[in-house]
Amino acid sequence: MRKLELHWKILIGMVLGIVFGFAMTQISGGKDFVSDWIQPLGTIFVKLLKLIAIPLILASLIKGISDLKDISKFKNIGLRTIGIYMGTTVVAIVLGLLLVNILQPGDGISTETIDRLTNTYASDSGVTSKLEEATRQKSAGPLKFLEDMVPDNAIAAMSNNRLMLQVIFFTIFMGISLLLIGEKRAKPLKDFFDSLNDVVLKMVDLIMLVAPYAVFALLANVVVSSGDPELLVALLKYAGVVVLGLFLMIVFYTILVKLLTGKNPFWFLKEISPAQLLAFSTSSSAATLPVTMERVEEHIGVDKEVSSFVLPVGATINMDGTSLYQGVAAVFIAQALAFDLPLSGQLTIILTALLASIGTAAVPGAGMVMLVIVLESVGFPADKLAIGLALIFAVDRPLDMFRTVVNITGDATVSMLVAKSVGKLGKPRVKEWDDHLDEVK
Repeated sequence: MRKLELHWKILIGMVLGIVFGFAMTQISGGKDFVSDWIQPLGTIFVKLLKLIAIPLILASLIKGISDLKDISKFKNIGLRTIGIYMGTTVVAIVLGLLLVNILQPGDGISTETIDRLTNTYASDSGVTSKLEEATRQKSAGPLKFLEDMVPDNAIAAMSNNRLMLQVIFFTIFMGISLLLIGEKRAKPLKDFFDSLNDVVLKMVDLIMLVAPYAVFALLANVVVSSGDPELLVALLKYAGVVVLGLFLMIVFYTILVKLLTGKNPFWFLKEISPAQLLAFSTSSSAATLPVTMERVEEHIGVDKEVSSFVLPVGATINMDGTSLYQGVAAVFIAQALAFDLPLSGQLTIILTALLASIGTAAVPGAGMVMLVIVLESVGFPADKLAIGLALIFAVDRPLDMFRTVVNITGDATVSMLVAKSVGKLGKPRVKEWDDHLDEVK
């Protein structure tokens, strides 16, 4: 009998998780049962993925750089990566602004709904914490993001997944230095990181064995912890505009894949689908990074020289889905609260959302912090910021799941484009978790 492919197993786990979650909402004590006995399984899975994210970046990026032999190749890869990421982000923001101006979801929100959303969420700890974090980021200097990229303690940076840019900086610095000392002197350390890379990728294979059960737990918890269904329905038009924009971004990526790499876009989506489904379940690009790297390298054929740089950088600075959401959410809030947002203000949104995406933590909820910065850049009244966030807070988590899918799909697409442009897009070389099992029996 043919073995069921991983993406189908994960999809079945997601569907069963949603059905189980809805069933538990109808049972007395069902929510507590999911929280106490089901949710921890999903939490452990996410922790395992985050556990190996930093070692994977460290090992794969040093291996990728040390394999280049020629430092000028790294410069070419770096410049192309940053340039394409910025281009796709601008496309995402412009697409979001076009859709929200054409469909105008904010015009259909009644005063009663606004008041109810405000009373429910304006004082929520989630909203207030996002406002505080945005204030802290906005008060920083113009070059603060560059300053934050450079760690003063490499070990401390590696202990915090939110400091991924610092880890990338240190790793690139170390990899370049490894190249400059010559192949003979570099060989012992290079061999160590080559071996570490193989070990961490094997850990990814082992963790993915429990992925279908983990996404079941994660989705069940999302369902039982969702907010007031009536408020969700009230925001359906806004959510629909965001999801439509995100879907069109996926279409845009597949067109790029077809035109610029010659690969079948449906094949591309099939091979990257396990990473997409995990991104949807975890709402975290950082947690999904190990799986994204494994799928792109082994199943799509992107050389490690490219993927080891493009994907970790993408997980921190490429937020296409989140940036599209910024544009839609900002204009939606302006429409709902009758705040005049002229064309000049919307051009400001494009620039601010692009800059805000750089260095934003690749974790759930980071998009709302970016949104506050975007709203403040167009002169949105400070006393209405909490109300604005309250309008969209009810559907932020489900939309976060969708936009994370777009974020990692964008990362995978750009890795293919860069690999193709430097002649590093080859044939897939799939590895299984039990490839070397006979050797240790």
